[in-house]
Amino acid sequence: MNLELQQTAAMAATEQDENRDLGFGSKVAGESGKRLLNRDGSFNVARTGLNSLAAFSLYHSLLQISWPRFFGFVVMGYLVSNSVFALAYMACGDGALLVPENLQIGNRFWEAFFFSVHTMATIGYGNITPVGVAANLVVTFEALFGLMGFALITGMLFSRFSRPTAKILFSDKAVVAPYRGITAFEFRITNGRCNEIIELHATVMYSQFEEVGGRRLRRFYPLQLERERVAFFTLSWTLVHPIDESSPLFGKTDQDLLAANAEILVLLTGIDETFSQTVHTRSSYQADEIVWQAKFGDIYNPPTPTGRLTIDVRKLHSIEPLNKTDE
Repeated sequence: MNLELQQTAAMAATEQDENRDLGFGSKVAGESGKRLLNRDGSFNVARTGLNSLAAFSLYHSLLQISWPRFFGFVVMGYLVSNSVFALAYMACGDGALLVPENLQIGNRFWEAFFFSVHTMATIGYGNITPVGVAANLVVTFEALFGLMGFALITGMLFSRFSRPTAKILFSDKAVVAPYRGITAFEFRITNGRCNEIIELHATVMYSQFEEVGGRRLRRFYPLQLERERVAFFTLSWTLVHPIDESSPLFGKTDQDLLAANAEILVLLTGIDETFSQTVHTRSSYQADEIVWQAKFGDIYNPPTPTGRLTIDVRKLHSIEPLNKTDE
C-alpha cells in the first residue's frame, strides 16, 4: 500500500514538473542560461538536423519576414528572372530578336533584358520582335511564368495585408510597488495600433533556477493576476500580480531574482475586432528589467473639452520613485 502511495506521489510530482515546463523541454529548462523569451516575443531556441528543403516553407517565410526584406526579395527575384530569360534569348542566336536601329541600346544583353521585361509584364511595346521557333518558345514560357509569378506575388501581398497580428506595446521595465498594504509585480501595456482588441487575456509565468537533487534546474510557476482578462482593451492596462504569501515572489529581493536567473514570461491573447480573429503576442522581463520600490507615471492626459479620455503612449515607460504617501 505504501509502495502504491509512493508511486502515485511520484507520478503526481512528475506531472506537476511537466506542467511547469511549459513545453520548452527538460534540456532547455535545465541547461539554458539565456532568457527563454526575448522582448520582441521570439524564442531563444532553434531546431537543427532537419532536411533544409523539407523544413523550408517559402510561403511561411514570405509571410513572416519584414516588409523591407519582402520587397527586396521581390525585386531581386524580378531582376534575376529577367536576367535568366535574357540569357535564354541570347542563347537562341544572334538573330533571335529583331531590334530596330533607332532603339539605341547597342548591347545584346540589355536588348534581351528589356524585351524580357516587356514580355513578362505583358507590356508589349512592339519595338523588339522574336524571330524563329526557339525565341518564340522562350516567349511562350516566359508569358506563362510571368502570369503565374505576378499572381503569386499578388496573393502574398494580400495575405500579408489581411493577416491579423497584434502590436501590443510593453513597458520597457516592470516595477515592484506597494499595493493594498503589500507589494505587487506590475507592468503596463497598450495597443500600438488604432484597431480595437476585445477579450484580451493575459497569462504570466515566473521561472527561476533551483537546486534539485544536486542539479540546477529551471522551474516555472504561474503568477495569479489581480485581473487576468479585460473585455475592452481601449487605452492601457496595468497588469498586477499581488505578492502575498501564496506568490512565488513572496519574500524575494532583487538580488534573489538575479541569483536565480529569474524571468517572467507573458502571453497575451485577444480578438482583433476588425477581422474577428484571435491574435496573440508575448514578451518577458528578466530580473534586471524590474525596478523595485517604484511606480508607473501617469499616462492619462487631461480630458478634452468634449470630455473625451486620452492617453499619451510616449509615457507608457515612465517610472517614478515612491514618495511617502505611496509607501
